[in-house]
Amino acid sequence: MSSNAFFLTGIGTEIGKTLVSAILVKALKMDYWKPVQSGELEYTDTDKVRDLVQWEGLKTHPERYRLEIPASPHYSAAAEGKKIALDQLVIPKTDNNLLIEGAGGLMVPLNEEELYIDWAARQKLPVILVSQNYLGSINHTILSIEALKARGLTEIYLLFNGPSTPSTEKFILNYSELTCLGRVEQAEGPVDAAFVAQEAKRLKSNFEKILKK
Repeated sequence: MSSNAFFLTGIGTEIGKTLVSAILVKALKMDYWKPVQSGELEYTDTDKVRDLVQWEGLKTHPERYRLEIPASPHYSAAAEGKKIALDQLVIPKTDNNLLIEGAGGLMVPLNEEELYIDWAARQKLPVILVSQNYLGSINHTILSIEALKARGLTEIYLLFNGPSTPSTEKFILNYSELTCLGRVEQAEGPVDAAFVAQEAKRLKSNFEKILKK
């Protein structure tokens, strides 16, 4: 197992987990692993992270499951006659810090009986929870935090992504009392390697909090 492995998840889909992953990997020179890739096999999240990080020393670990259909992993796997087994999602061995990116949110089903959060609970990893402002995001963020705590995952870090919403962020942080790693700014131009490098440099000192435990 990695000396320092961290599980990155989000309060829902399409909130920028892969972008945030790239920024963390760039800032802390971490390894990257996406255990399950559903759809977009011609250009996976691992490929995106490589292109965004642009670092010769980057080590990415192969996905354990590569599924054709861009849908919930349990559905995609079943459509191919497969079943995702939690004990097959073995964390890669590495001497480096490792960032593990989940799929969708915590309650995404991996098979007919188990959710992504069940795998995370087995691993007992520190969790980086990505939140983004939209109508209902406070509810989704607090629900995600409560679900993690209910499964014994108490080392949780919050990371906001997108436009600043001070009142929302203040409420979430005051209510949860979690450590905040900052907020990834809304890109004014293209979301590319230059933007990732900029944000990695700006947020590096915040991100280093997770390595001091």
